[in-house]
Amino acid sequence: MKKIELFILRSYIGPLLMTFFISLFILLMQGVWKYVNDIVGKGIEIPVIAELLFYLAIQLTPMALPLAILLAALMTFGNLGENYELTALKASGISLWRIMRPIAIVTFIISISAFWFSNNVLPVANLKFYTLLNSIRNANPEMEFKEKTYCNTIKGFRIKVDRKNTKTGMMYDLVIHDHRDEVNNTFNTTLADSGKIDINDKLGLVELTLYSGITYDEKVALSNKRLSDRERQMYRHDEFSIQKAQIKVDGMSFTRMSEDMLRDNYTMKGLSQLKQGVDSLQHLEDSLQHSLHRHSLMSVGQRARSYYRSDSAFVCAIDTGKIFPSLDSLAETLTEIQKKLAYESAVASARRLKQTIDDHVYNTKTDHGRLNRHIMERHKKFTMPLACLLFFFIGAPLGAIIRKGGLGMPIVISVIFFIIYYVIDTFGMKMAREDVWFIPCGMWLSTSILLVIGIFLTYKSATDSDLFRSEAYTKLWLKIQTFLIKVKILRPKEAEEQNA
Repeated sequence: MKKIELFILRSYIGPLLMTFFISLFILLMQGVWKYVNDIVGKGIEIPVIAELLFYLAIQLTPMALPLAILLAALMTFGNLGENYELTALKASGISLWRIMRPIAIVTFIISISAFWFSNNVLPVANLKFYTLLNSIRNANPEMEFKEKTYCNTIKGFRIKVDRKNTKTGMMYDLVIHDHRDEVNNTFNTTLADSGKIDINDKLGLVELTLYSGITYDEKVALSNKRLSDRERQMYRHDEFSIQKAQIKVDGMSFTRMSEDMLRDNYTMKGLSQLKQGVDSLQHLEDSLQHSLHRHSLMSVGQRARSYYRSDSAFVCAIDTGKIFPSLDSLAETLTEIQKKLAYESAVASARRLKQTIDDHVYNTKTDHGRLNRHIMERHKKFTMPLACLLFFFIGAPLGAIIRKGGLGMPIVISVIFFIIYYVIDTFGMKMAREDVWFIPCGMWLSTSILLVIGIFLTYKSATDSDLFRSEAYTKLWLKIQTFLIKVKILRPKEAEEQNA
């Protein structure tokens, strides 16, 4: 029996490793395409890009692993069924569950490992990935001057080069627009016959060396107090044979930002940290609601005290937050002028209170969204490993039913199931995030559907169901036609024509 178990395990481990790396590679290429605009043109070294891709691969592992398990289970049991090995094992008295048991144990171990990975490794990888990605995004693009095209890389400058010598680095017919003075909305333009532009990454400087040119300066020396001096220097041009300048550019070189800036994000936390985050955010939300409730009572109480200072019972009712039953009777004691003033004051107070409530709702909406995401992330730590196990109980019986191995049919079925799972999971998360559904219902929706499908397919496979055989549906249609003929809904000739 051990030889059979080893044979089944060898048939499963190989396709599992192959499909995992294929799935991870495809998802990684999709991720590279997503972030390519943030990486290209920044002059980032290859080791830094390799590090970023490594963290991205770790981040995509929870998505690649369930797909690989589903595809590997389909391929394994499809090959066993196609080569009649599964039939031979069943004929020798071995049940389907006994055949699935060694692979199920391995998948269960993988699921436990996936939970540990999701709780301990994935948060660290997310933190390092997004920290490194934001550091790359904050780096200025690498300066590349194309011929007859304006370059806007240097903030406050637009530089155009007519032609350049790639060997010597000399540029010809330069046009430089300097519009750094955004306060006075002034700018100057420099035309040069030739020049060089050198970049000092360590000091963050762009060094300009221009030859045989002229600078047109608009609205210089506006700080002069005398009007005549300002008008005389409104436009000025200076000719030069050689001119050197240094421009300070922030963020030219790549520098890593601190990880502490993103450490509070929910995707960077394990279960214990998520629990602390949920408790603190829940306490903050409760305190804000209590503060608003108390502020509303105090607002009503202060308005009432201005008219009922002598009524100790009413003041006590306001202080304790109880409903005062005879408020209308107390209002009848006021004169018409006092009533009018009281009504106008009450309307103004209600408007101010409404504005306070609107501001409170606007300010707490973000905090409540953070709370929902923390709770959702806690559920996600469990749904992903469980999805690995459920995908096995979908792929294994499904492969035993269809009896098709290789990569053709299993890939098609796996992609269809995975897309359905991903769409349902995204829909459930959206409903939970927006408080349309109870958060556990939204987060466990896709897992519940997978559980039902897995139980159904496992039962059908254990009972040798003809679920995917066309002969079974042909027999069912013939039975339906026979019944329709008996009740005289369908004629025999029409049935023959349909079967033909």
